[in-house]
Amino acid sequence: MNQIQGGVCAAQGFQAAGLHVGVKTHNVNKKDLTLIVSDVPCTAAGVFTTNVVKAAPIQVTRRHLAAGPVRAVVANSGNANACAPEGEENAVRMCRAAAAALGVQPQEVLVSSTGVIGQTLKVGVIEAGLPTLSGMLEHSWAGSDAAAAAIMTTDTVPKEAAVEFTVGGKTVCMGGIAKGSGMIRPNMGTMLCFITTDCAISQELLQSALREVCAVSFNRISVDGDTSTNDTCLVLANGLAGNAPITQRGGDYDAFAAALKEICVTLARKIASDGEGARHLITCTVSGAADEKTAETVAKSVVSSTLTKAAIFGADANWGRVLCAMGYSGAAFDPEAVDVSFASDAGRVAVCSRGRGLPFDEELAKKVLSEHDVEIRISMGSGAGQCVCWGCDITYEYIRINGDYRT
Repeated sequence: MNQIQGGVCAAQGFQAAGLHVGVKTHNVNKKDLTLIVSDVPCTAAGVFTTNVVKAAPIQVTRRHLAAGPVRAVVANSGNANACAPEGEENAVRMCRAAAAALGVQPQEVLVSSTGVIGQTLKVGVIEAGLPTLSGMLEHSWAGSDAAAAAIMTTDTVPKEAAVEFTVGGKTVCMGGIAKGSGMIRPNMGTMLCFITTDCAISQELLQSALREVCAVSFNRISVDGDTSTNDTCLVLANGLAGNAPITQRGGDYDAFAAALKEICVTLARKIASDGEGARHLITCTVSGAADEKTAETVAKSVVSSTLTKAAIFGADANWGRVLCAMGYSGAAFDPEAVDVSFASDAGRVAVCSRGRGLPFDEELAKKVLSEHDVEIRISMGSGAGQCVCWGCDITYEYIRINGDYRT
């Protein structure tokens, strides 16, 4: 498997574009409408928010996924179309407008939105802009770049990834774009993610692979402990690579799932790294747990801990906050078997052994925790279970961004 360029346009037969149409009113230089299109019908699958309150586009997209093959995804930023007047009607109107511009059926279009909750979507500007946007579609990396930019809200950078791998002797490509910066919590982190591939695979196995991979990627990130109304991860497979369709588990399925995991983990890390106001990507690596579930529970609790996040922001090796977060995680373990250390490109410093503090070099610890990428390493001394989760620090800027997000 090789990392390549191209994002959602890396796979054969996919085009993308992004444009400012007026959903966002404060900055006309920020794109706010994305279109991703396959030249041929696709098998498609999706995973969505666990929040009981779900945005209207999710309801529409679920129906369209159940209806059969898919040709396109249309998504806007700047307005979540969640808990909004005429929400479902406006989501349907987005699909109809995209379908008319592309010459396909409305049920072949999947729809997503992200932004402010509770406000009426200005669907008219989307309908007016889609003919222009459809004329801008490109099979190139530039098209993916524009699409990635158009789904950003408080994100500071677009998020893209692509890989090339082999299935049944055929070269297959897969690529994705994502957005996510705030309102991110483990268990389908708050985000939009669109993945494309030219692999041929059955819908049943595509859905299984997506669900399995989301569990070990997007479900293991945290920025602020909030789960959105709009979380959506979609994957479209058009089969243009020419491989024999994957219809059962085995070597080809494993290769596909490994590529999907590579894409999703890469994008998940980029989301965590770009947390609102964040200065650090935090990786929590837990080993020696009784089982993987215990390790995951502990790691999620640590990367979600506000006090731990604040300590990393201050480059303060306050390891007691790590043990505290482990202790209230709900996982059963022996605190007197736990070791903790902090690591980064600046080095490694052990701070806790068998549940007790160690003397350590505070100056070295400060250097270690001042790097952008910081790792919290936890050994639980109880078994072979292990897990990695990702988060970020919490800063003054996070409060500023969310204090006036709606206005």
